Amino acid sequence: MSRTVITADVAVAGAGPSGLTAAGGLAAAGLRVLVLDREREAGGIPRHSDHTGYGIRDLGRIMTGPAYARLLAARAREAGAALRTSAMVTGWAGERALDVTTPQGLLRVEAGAVVLATGARERPRTARMVPGDRPPGVLTTGQLQNLVHLHGRAVGGRAVVVGAEPVSWSAVLTLRRAGCRTVLMTSEHARPESYAAFSVPGRAVLGVPVATGTRVVRVAGHDAVEAVEVEDLRTGARRTVPCDTVVFTGDWIPDDELARAAGLATDPGSRAPMVDNTLATSRPGVFAVGNLVHPVDTADVAALDGRHVVRHVLRHLGGGTPAGRAIPLLAGAPFTWVSPGLARPGAGAPPRGRILLWPAEHRALARVVVTQDGRVVARRTLPWPVSPGRVLRVPSSALSGADPRGGPITISLA
Repeated sequence: MSRTVITADVAVAGAGPSGLTAAGGLAAAGLRVLVLDREREAGGIPRHSDHTGYGIRDLGRIMTGPAYARLLAARAREAGAALRTSAMVTGWAGERALDVTTPQGLLRVEAGAVVLATGARERPRTARMVPGDRPPGVLTTGQLQNLVHLHGRAVGGRAVVVGAEPVSWSAVLTLRRAGCRTVLMTSEHARPESYAAFSVPGRAVLGVPVATGTRVVRVAGHDAVEAVEVEDLRTGARRTVPCDTVVFTGDWIPDDELARAAGLATDPGSRAPMVDNTLATSRPGVFAVGNLVHPVDTADVAALDGRHVVRHVLRHLGGGTPAGRAIPLLAGAPFTWVSPGLARPGAGAPPRGRILLWPAEHRALARVVVTQDGRVVARRTLPWPVSPGRVLRVPSSALSGADPRGGPITISLA
């Protein structure tokens, strides 16, 4: 089949906060920017996350998710970026050429640079291998919010939420909006993963019981969800909790199909494309931003990735080459991934001057140790706890004592 060829200075795959912010900044610099997104409307996940808390870090204001999404899309358009929705990027036709399927036909987009901003998604029940029946009423947070906020659909009356991450409380609020009571929230960890600012009011005001050290081991019901079976990981005891809705939350994985199709180097822990402090990937001219590279952080942090990448894309298009040799960053215990995965001396600080790490266990105090070639480069004690389900941010200045000619740098906890 023939394809219509479109050229652009920059093609952005994904119209969430990071992609729209990058597109707006690049278009404001006078570039021809084309944003491609498979959804009918631009805005990403905030579009159907109808609660407040968006825009704090990037815009300096507090907004609801839909209002935030609309504002970012409007700003990108006003800057001159072209936003094409219902446009699915299906593969690569060259180093920086994308094949796209739209309702109007097939496209080939040839660009000087590509920014991947495809985001992340929650791991569904099937990927978590929870056995039992397969009735309707088993959802992820994204599916739930799409049904309730975009389509006005009803859900059940009694829900069990699997996971206790910040997004889990977002699911509780959406269920409440739909008239569904959350009868239980489960977490496999010894403590809830979310901030106390979420979990304490959630328990007290919303009346949601949180069962830590537990997991859902079976879903029961044929034509509809009837119950879940919950196991206590400490004792092995099991109990049945009647419900008609189950929401699997968190446990994020990157939407990395395009990155994998390009053969980009990936982080072994997160499966996200490996980037350096400029957010450049292993393919020249291809950058990755937002929750595609750190699954998952808040929308405003993702948006700031989009702001950060602008000057580095401009530098690439202007003929600039990477500054300095890239040193691998490794996630030591108890972390499962680190972003960026490469430190390139001379290329400036990473977004917000922070190294992002994903912990696998709770620690009351974050005593960070940075090592290289058998020597301690830095020790930092951070004034916040370490918890699974949320990113730990380490100032990138902790790497300042590393040898630019040395081996990989490991970040761990004492």
